[in-house]
Amino acid sequence: MAVEQTTIARPYAQALFAHARDHERLGEWSESLGFLAAIMREPEMTALTTNPKVGKDMLSTILREVASDYLDQEGLNLLQLLVDNGRLSLLPTIAQLFEQLKREAEGSVDVHLTSAYVIQPAEERMLAEALKVRFGKEVRITSEKDPDLIGGMCIRAGDLVIDGSIRGRLRQLANEFRI
Repeated sequence: MAVEQTTIARPYAQALFAHARDHERLGEWSESLGFLAAIMREPEMTALTTNPKVGKDMLSTILREVASDYLDQEGLNLLQLLVDNGRLSLLPTIAQLFEQLKREAEGSVDVHLTSAYVIQPAEERMLAEALKVRFGKEVRITSEKDPDLIGGMCIRAGDLVIDGSIRGRLRQLANEFRI
């Protein structure tokens, strides 16, 4: 996720989260945002929303038609706001940030591990326990293998990134030596 997109999407996600929490509708908004994010990931929708020949009114009409069976009036209002502000492309990022806020409120955190090798279940459990102590929350881990790291791993939890990879260390040394 691009940093600029995250910066722009964060206020939307925070406002939606606060509204959903205050009205005890976190689950409903989570589903609605997931639905909208899925729509915006479709290549046909991306082509439609980036086509300069499709005006905001036409785009709004099409999206309302597609989403009307799945969204309540507040969801449709959000959709209209994003159309009006030219921010539809942010929907997947808004949904992702909303889910992070929701998990934090529920006392858990998602952690993504990228490792130079396949992480074994026993290692994953040990890491989860260590991170649980660090964050003071339940930890849900997803992992992937990236041989380009050379060795070690990168841990990403929300905005926190811990780069313990050899590739990261080499980059750090190169920066220190101005190479």
